[in-house]
Amino acid sequence: MTEAPRPGAASPATPDPGSFRDPGNRVFAVDGQVYRALDERGLEAWHALNRTRFFGEQLVRGRIVDTELVGEVAATPAGDWAGVLRHDRIPIVSYPYEWTFSMLRAAALLQLDLLDAALAEDMTLKDATPYNVQFVGARPVFIDIGSFAPLQHGEVWVGYRQFLRQYLYPLLMRAHVGIPYQPWLRGDPEGPTAAQMAAMLSGRDRLRKATLLHVALPARSEKSYRDTTRDLRAEFRAAGFDKELIRNNVTGLRRIITALTWEHGRSQWNRYADECTHVTRHRHPKRAFLERVVDEHRPQVVWDLGANDGHFSRLAATVADTVLAVDADEEVLDGLFLALSAEGNDTILPMLQDLAAPSPAMGWRGRERPRLEQRSSPDLVLCFAVIHHLVVGRNVPLRQVVDWLADLDARVILEWVPPDDPMVRLLAVNKRPYEIHADYHEEALRRYLADRYVVEAEEPLPDGGRRLFAVRPRD
Repeated sequence: MTEAPRPGAASPATPDPGSFRDPGNRVFAVDGQVYRALDERGLEAWHALNRTRFFGEQLVRGRIVDTELVGEVAATPAGDWAGVLRHDRIPIVSYPYEWTFSMLRAAALLQLDLLDAALAEDMTLKDATPYNVQFVGARPVFIDIGSFAPLQHGEVWVGYRQFLRQYLYPLLMRAHVGIPYQPWLRGDPEGPTAAQMAAMLSGRDRLRKATLLHVALPARSEKSYRDTTRDLRAEFRAAGFDKELIRNNVTGLRRIITALTWEHGRSQWNRYADECTHVTRHRHPKRAFLERVVDEHRPQVVWDLGANDGHFSRLAATVADTVLAVDADEEVLDGLFLALSAEGNDTILPMLQDLAAPSPAMGWRGRERPRLEQRSSPDLVLCFAVIHHLVVGRNVPLRQVVDWLADLDARVILEWVPPDDPMVRLLAVNKRPYEIHADYHEEALRRYLADRYVVEAEEPLPDGGRRLFAVRPRD
């Protein structure tokens, strides 16, 4: 890690827009470095954490973000802070509603493992939200150091209900009900309540031991304690609540979540590469074209839009530090994540994203969870066989697609698929000619590109009218 900025040499502190809910700590950035300011209680908790054995072990394994206590930082957010930590920066921030099933499950298991290890040394986690986990490539990393705290005698696991709503219930939705949880988490980041989850389950699923314990009983408790003014924490302490009860609960939840599976069915795109002959035919010339661009310009951050099985993401990753593999098909993207995870890949981050309806800015004042364009700045954007899906499939005007790409201020490799291409005709099979934007033709594309870009290279693909373009933004 680099040295902390010298007093007087740093730029003003930039508070993280998602760090404000815990009064005891605040994440901020100065000159590209990520810091966390701690109050007196938070600093004491940090020292207690740093003395534990598990913390050092998890740091070495890359399961907790690399962290160290630093001296004075020239700029900090307003507040009465007693100490400052410095963290490694996460290359690209992602959110649970952008994760596949296996990504959310991996994050849940990490959360449970860390809680169990912390309890063994009389520490705990104050909350249990997946927003405390990020992915470096396919590796889940716990980032909220301020969530660790000494365990108080008789303390319950206060994050249990949050864990159910934001981890277990979304996973159950996918595994047992077949409902994608991502739209729900975009609409309600707190996740479904126990009563809502119970209403989704079939009669057979409701009788499972796991759902009786973690859905039916919490649903009953929600109803009983909804308007209570009782101090439940004090009641549990008085009853002599034992940390071994928490550890037993954690063990049970780990067993349940490990056993949850989601069988990938036949989706629109998870057999695309195998079943569409043009994909195999065009992969070699596309690969050669991409290799020339990345070898010449050495991009550090690459977005692969419509990544599918990650073929071109992997090629870009031979040069780039970070590759974002974006696709709207959860089945194909989940398969990619599982493969990358098995390989220990720290470079390629799968992200579930519908380009025509991407994740909006969410949370408090619309700033807590920024849009993707506010979280990452690519050097190169790959658009292989994407534009016709937006224009013909989703009726986004071609001019607006080009302007959106240009606003990213990055080099772009795009594939032009002409109106007479079989894939375009398939997208338009139920549309009348006047229902497709009239400017979907190559002349218009060239005109729009000339307004915003300099075309550095272009090349036809064999056996048809498809063409590759490599462009850079105009100065």
